[in-house]
Amino acid sequence: MRRALERFKAAGKQSYAYDVDWEEREYYLGSVANTIAVNPVGNLEVNGLSSEGLFFGNALRKFGVGMQVIKAGRFKAGPEPYIQNRRSQENREETKELLEDLWQDYLTTTSQARKLTPKQLQAIADSAAFLNANEALDQKLVDRIAHSDEIISTLKEVTGERPESRAFRQISLRNYARVAEARNDRGNSNNAIAVVYAEGQIVNGQGAAGTVGGDRLARQLRELRLNDRVKAIVLRVNSIGGSGTASDIIQREVALTSAKKPIVVSMGDVAASGGYYISMSADRIFAEANTITGSIGVFGLQPNIQRLANQNGFSWDVVKTGKFADSATISRPKTKQELAILQRSVNRLYDVFISKVSESRKLQKNTVAAIAQGRVWSGNQARSIGLVDEIGGLQDAIQDAAKRANLGNDWQVQEFPKTRTLEEQILERLTGTLLEESADSSDPFTEEIKAFQNDLASLRSMNDPQGIYLKLPFDLRIR
Repeated sequence: MRRALERFKAAGKQSYAYDVDWEEREYYLGSVANTIAVNPVGNLEVNGLSSEGLFFGNALRKFGVGMQVIKAGRFKAGPEPYIQNRRSQENREETKELLEDLWQDYLTTTSQARKLTPKQLQAIADSAAFLNANEALDQKLVDRIAHSDEIISTLKEVTGERPESRAFRQISLRNYARVAEARNDRGNSNNAIAVVYAEGQIVNGQGAAGTVGGDRLARQLRELRLNDRVKAIVLRVNSIGGSGTASDIIQREVALTSAKKPIVVSMGDVAASGGYYISMSADRIFAEANTITGSIGVFGLQPNIQRLANQNGFSWDVVKTGKFADSATISRPKTKQELAILQRSVNRLYDVFISKVSESRKLQKNTVAAIAQGRVWSGNQARSIGLVDEIGGLQDAIQDAAKRANLGNDWQVQEFPKTRTLEEQILERLTGTLLEESADSSDPFTEEIKAFQNDLASLRSMNDPQGIYLKLPFDLRIR
């Protein structure tokens, strides 16, 4: 969004940004504006970034739920919330380094927009953290102090409306988008660039709303590959990963597509672990400077409810024809031999992951092994170590795909998956999405409950048939 606002500003148009309380996330976006205003009783937050992880290992043990873990990669901390009550040293180390890199990007970007230096902005963060309206104006982080009605009066003047008018001239976001579509309409070109969105956790099978179903996305890529009208594909990835099996199914289709027509990846907020796995075989990978990527590692999580069941009077009695016939049960912990079998599977997939990165990114295998280990990197870091090719957004990826397909200006964009039907949207809302959207996001207690619900939902969506996952080593929440 900030990149789009920069293009808007570069076209010679004026932009105004107003808020009562400016938090860092909003200020990062608004700092590009020609005029930034804050309410007289408002504040501006400049205090750095933090990541607070939720750990419920003690809670699971208290309730009688056991968790056994196998993993490959020193930094692969995905199972930690389920078995520990705090971060490991490796987890803390990589999170700190990631936050520092993201913070430096924030300082550089916002300070340039405000004609300050990163050092000046860091000094404010270390000394004040929260600035009131007058302090923000003195530090040149805002241009004016105003109430909302005063901003509206300014916009009336800018748009040529009389002061007594009820509102300034404006356009809805939906109509604005339609105007943009009309201006970018390339007519009835027979050449299509397909933009395919992979948003959410990667799960085995078809997947539900908000997840990336391995079979569903693989089928979509296969159909587009066989469609002669589609000349190139842009895969927009915003995923923390998930099922190792589903990730491999998708990656195979990406590799097959690359052999037939250009496929370019555009990374969003996060394209890590399985999200990186499905990206690595593309012809070119674009990431934002603050994209979270990498996390080349594997883990397995094996829950059991033996103690919980026994405490409540439940027990099991198994009859089997082989030593490992009941190894998939959750009625008991896995034996050492069963864990060893699972560890071999994890190690094998980890080696496959590293080998495929080495081949697709043209890096030495020992080099990939050194930068893998389940460690996450920012987009800037990933580019410097060869995991991504360029820093850029979705539009950059689309232009690159058009160039690779030698289309000139004779092409149009088609987006997949197609917009859901009215019936599908109603069903989604009836199953709880509407309730989540209507929750008061400003209530800290509600936010923590929602975070806990998201963690549980993440656990429920871990449906890999082998119980092996390519998933971000932690659900990163940055504040």
